[in-house]
Amino acid sequence: MTSATQPIKIAILAMGGEGGGVLADWIVDMGEANGYVAQTTSVPGVAQRTGATIYYVELYSQAQARADNARPVLALMPLPGDVDVVLASELMEAGRAVQRGLVTRERTTLIASTHRVFSIAEKSALGDGRVDSQELLAHAHQAARRFIRFDMEQAAQASGSVISAVLFGALAGAGVLPFTRAQFEATIERGGVGIKPSLKAFSEAFERASGTAAALPVVANAAATAPVAQPSHPRVRALVSRVQSEFAAHAQAYLLEGVRRLIDYQDLDYADLYLQRMSSMATSLAGSAAVGDELLRETARHLALWMSYEDTARVAALKTRATRFERVRGEARVQDGQLLAINEYMHPRLQEICETLPAGIGRWLMNSGLPRRLVERLTRQGRVIQTSSLRGYLLLRSVAAMRRFRRSTLRYAEENRRIESWLQRVAVTAERSPALALELVFCQRLVKGYSDTHERGVRNYDSVMAAFERAGERLSAGVLRELREAALADEAGSQLQATLIRHALA
Repeated sequence: MTSATQPIKIAILAMGGEGGGVLADWIVDMGEANGYVAQTTSVPGVAQRTGATIYYVELYSQAQARADNARPVLALMPLPGDVDVVLASELMEAGRAVQRGLVTRERTTLIASTHRVFSIAEKSALGDGRVDSQELLAHAHQAARRFIRFDMEQAAQASGSVISAVLFGALAGAGVLPFTRAQFEATIERGGVGIKPSLKAFSEAFERASGTAAALPVVANAAATAPVAQPSHPRVRALVSRVQSEFAAHAQAYLLEGVRRLIDYQDLDYADLYLQRMSSMATSLAGSAAVGDELLRETARHLALWMSYEDTARVAALKTRATRFERVRGEARVQDGQLLAINEYMHPRLQEICETLPAGIGRWLMNSGLPRRLVERLTRQGRVIQTSSLRGYLLLRSVAAMRRFRRSTLRYAEENRRIESWLQRVAVTAERSPALALELVFCQRLVKGYSDTHERGVRNYDSVMAAFERAGERLSAGVLRELREAALADEAGSQLQATLIRHALA
């Protein structure tokens, strides 16, 4: 892999808590135990998801040093174009290694996990801010001499270990270091901590990286061929039958998921309202071409999302679900005998309180004088609620139980008004331009979230809809798409305003 007078150079890119330091120490220990001079350094960072660190290891043969009658001088940091092996604990970290020039076509073996831990910028984007994983994989494959990748986080969870053990096994299976599998495993055993799960994770990764893992059977389009389970509840079964009998096959999966989501969100009557709206849309689109098929599917998807908007009752319900407690316990890796405390920071503003009240009372409080100022003073600061305690849990469950009154609230009245107006615009626009109607459907993405996020989204949505009405028939699908993407580009709405001015729609 390297010339006789060059050290072996290994760069490890990992995030905080993933055991990058342990992995570097294992490599150093293995080298020193098998006749190599080893050195490791690390440079921590705080600008990534939980703090990304570059660990750098150099190994130099003691036998070669004696033959040269000289002491090797090992570098402290990797240089672009001068790294033999790059280990990345997450796909974006592999992309960063490529971007830094640490991965080269002539020299570098890249070993990376394909799972994603989204960055703050990706999570906080108003729209879908996720980086395209397939594009990252393509760039990494093109840049590396050899690219070994699989979902190492899943392998670590399945073995009850951590991702550092999986990376160590993949490094052994790649066969790029002058050490045997037994020498790798002996290094883990010398560590003395978590030996059994670490060896299990190591073994699975070794087989995956070396190509000896058994191939999994391929099931073609299993989701499409699996029969739809028939529910036992008669009204739910009637809703499922209605979807299967009244709507085209290409849209049924979306509609069934919409029905499931809205029953969970509210009740059977609410799911029935969803199908009524979709039935009207299907009737108006009858006879449309392929664009009409996509339009029906996307309307079904976005309508279900909009009708299950996040209000205080919904947020409280999600925070107190048993599945959430199970997920948090799994993520925190709580062991038997350990106690878990979950603290929620809650800061409902005046607007959320008004939206939870009956529409008439909510409007009165929002426009009142002294009562409004009193509520604003009481809600000026947030509070921490421990949902893992009985008191905190019952408090949020009481808020979640208010969903039975949802249809009488101010928030429901406002959202219902926007939904009906949006559906009417889509149906009318589809008659003259299905492509423009499809872009109009996608504008639902602007209305999302809770509290300040929802307020900004509604403001941008109203601006785009106002421009849509002003432009009339001269508005093209491309311009509406540009307006929507500008609205999702920044929180302040400056890009949207600039785009509106440029198209004379301000």
